[in-house]
Amino acid sequence: MATRSSGFPRTQASRGNSCKNIFITIRQGPITGAGLTRGSQFPVALLEERDKRAQWQGIPVLLRRLHENSHPNSELSKIHSIVMELSSLLSMEAMSFVTEERKTPQESISPNTHTFHLFGGVDLFVEILMRPTLTVQGELPILSDDLIKDCLNVLYNCCICTEGVTKSLAAREDFVMFLFSLMSNKKVFLQTATLIEDILSVRKEIIQLEEVPNLASLVQSFNQQQLTNFCRILSVTISEPDVGVDDKHTLLARSTQQKTSTCPSRAESNQVSLVNIPGFIERLCKLATRKVTETADASARLELEDWHSWLDNALVMDALMQLAIEEAEQSSTESSDESSLSSSPLRHRLPQSMKIVHEIMYKVEVLYVLCVLLMGRQRNQVHRMLAEFKLIPGLNNLFDKLIWRRQTSGHVLHRQNQNCDCSPLFSPLHQEISFKIQFLRLLQSFSDHHENKYLLLSGQELNELSDIYLNANIIEMEALNNTDRNLVCDGKKGLLTRLISVMKKEPIDSSFRFWQARAVESFLRGTPSYADQVFLLRRGLLEHILYCIVDSGCKSHDVLQSYFDLLGEIMKFNIDAFKRFNKYVNSEEKFQMFLTQINSSLVDSNMLVRCIVLSLDHFESQTEDMKVAEVFSECRLLSYMAQVENRLSFLFRLTSIINVQTLTQENVSCLNTSLVILMLERRRAKLPFYLSALQEKEYAEKYPGYLLNNFHNLLRFWQHHYLNKDKDSTCLENSSCIPFTYWKETVSVLLGSGRSSCCAIASYIDEAYRDLDRDFLEL
Repeated sequence: MATRSSGFPRTQASRGNSCKNIFITIRQGPITGAGLTRGSQFPVALLEERDKRAQWQGIPVLLRRLHENSHPNSELSKIHSIVMELSSLLSMEAMSFVTEERKTPQESISPNTHTFHLFGGVDLFVEILMRPTLTVQGELPILSDDLIKDCLNVLYNCCICTEGVTKSLAAREDFVMFLFSLMSNKKVFLQTATLIEDILSVRKEIIQLEEVPNLASLVQSFNQQQLTNFCRILSVTISEPDVGVDDKHTLLARSTQQKTSTCPSRAESNQVSLVNIPGFIERLCKLATRKVTETADASARLELEDWHSWLDNALVMDALMQLAIEEAEQSSTESSDESSLSSSPLRHRLPQSMKIVHEIMYKVEVLYVLCVLLMGRQRNQVHRMLAEFKLIPGLNNLFDKLIWRRQTSGHVLHRQNQNCDCSPLFSPLHQEISFKIQFLRLLQSFSDHHENKYLLLSGQELNELSDIYLNANIIEMEALNNTDRNLVCDGKKGLLTRLISVMKKEPIDSSFRFWQARAVESFLRGTPSYADQVFLLRRGLLEHILYCIVDSGCKSHDVLQSYFDLLGEIMKFNIDAFKRFNKYVNSEEKFQMFLTQINSSLVDSNMLVRCIVLSLDHFESQTEDMKVAEVFSECRLLSYMAQVENRLSFLFRLTSIINVQTLTQENVSCLNTSLVILMLERRRAKLPFYLSALQEKEYAEKYPGYLLNNFHNLLRFWQHHYLNKDKDSTCLENSSCIPFTYWKETVSVLLGSGRSSCCAIASYIDEAYRDLDRDFLEL
């Protein structure tokens, strides 16, 4: 598409042109520079004649008229009627496409939109919109807000109905930047935001927010609703693209990628740009914790399922759109409380449940952006802001009335990187499910390995933790002591306690359990805290987890994995937890069922295996304590792991189910668990015995070298991966209570090159089967 007027020769410029043969015009175009630039420039007679047979609905002729009347010096308001006529021809196809939930555009289903694009309509509309920015002399043409809206709507209709339009618009950097600048116009904000979200979602490269002119002032000018809609756009710009290929998710592939790119990614740079905008995080916190205005007439409320069936009603859609328009026009209102949200008279006429879904749709986007920022490089800075602006207490106040006001049943949820087609994207059920997941992910990110996790508790619950430390004669953790009690949850119950309560009531097959368990587990991650564990034990969490694993018949691998991990954190080094375990698993039948669940997928359960091995080693050094000695002698689980053949069995399987090529963030824990087993045996000077056992296992299965060569390569990669990862190495040390120096020493010993070393893996591989030095990519 030409971007200046000289690139668009007018057919009326020379009367002689209209009489020429069309083929002569096309052939002479490259020579004269006066060729056709779009299909609508064909002679009117030819277009009208062909229209009768092709049923183009007069679209090419309309585009030709639009082309002739939209030159730089024309009065653009005169062309609005043509734009509206074209819009009416295209809008019904777009509505049909959306309501029938089609997956891909098809020419046969959207013939008008296809014809519009074929004859250069998309390029022409972009030119009309951007004309004010391209005019270099004279007065700038003034585009009315209504004309801009209609042009944007037409372009959006083309994006959803015609294949390739969105990508072609996304490739135009100037148009994308123009759309950002257009968002400063409150009257056309909604249409602009809708189009730019669609465009950015298909771009190959993430846009750089620092290149958006006056980004900070633009964001600060948004009212609360506009800021929330802007979060939908931000979610595309601050998230690393999902490559969608399993090989790209392996640690080896990521390591290779990090070598080639040492600079922060565009997503990371965009996160920095946003965090540095004054007031941005504070406003998101206020949006996330804003209350929904309660109405006095409780009988006016409708449950989500009741009004789901009449969402297609045009009056309802008009009401929602009018509500959005009225709120958008309140640009001067920057207050975050519910008074600004409820100032519109229309809002009082909407059912309470519709207001709730309206608010939920906002909060989903806000929570997602906060969650991504919490996981980014500015994590500590974001953490301080979220604490200061009381995000957690605000969410706690919303928990019962909005976040988990009722159980959501009859759904199947998917994990973070999986697509879901279970319910329409904008259905109330989908929005409520998304809201709960984003809430749980936010809690997980907030409390994971961070001292601010205690903000999830109330002042009364903090006192309970202090009492636990005092009664156990243990020094209180510094993070607990440093918690600012002005920033914790109000009332008797904090968010953590409320979350445990709803988790117990959740249907056994609900995949919410996966996210709930992850959020609670993140509170326990890091250096084991006896008081934190006891706090959860007192709320019956261990018994509930064991019920789900042993007695409930739960079949979901995701849910079981999350419960294995949570059980490991709550039991690690805690003799009271093992005593409670033995009390619940009080028969051989139950214990065998528990072992069956563990053995069904060692990738899922290996963190629990690691916890048991570490705890066993810890308790063996405390047998002079009568309480420990009593539990140690009675607990089936400790007795089982104390048997050498059982620890060897786990080691065999852990070292054989992974290799360097298949290592991911999900299964690398298997490698670390096998290392924990060997580190503890090294302390007992039994490392040679275990290496010999691995060698015997190879020969017994008539495949000499396969276990030890694989393990040797895994340890080489371990050095490559962890010795340059400060966070990962700290996590290993804190969770195991084994100094990272000992981890490194043990790996070095196992990789020793001396053939005579009894602790080097190479010493146990016969020369004929040795394959230790190849590059990782060749394995």
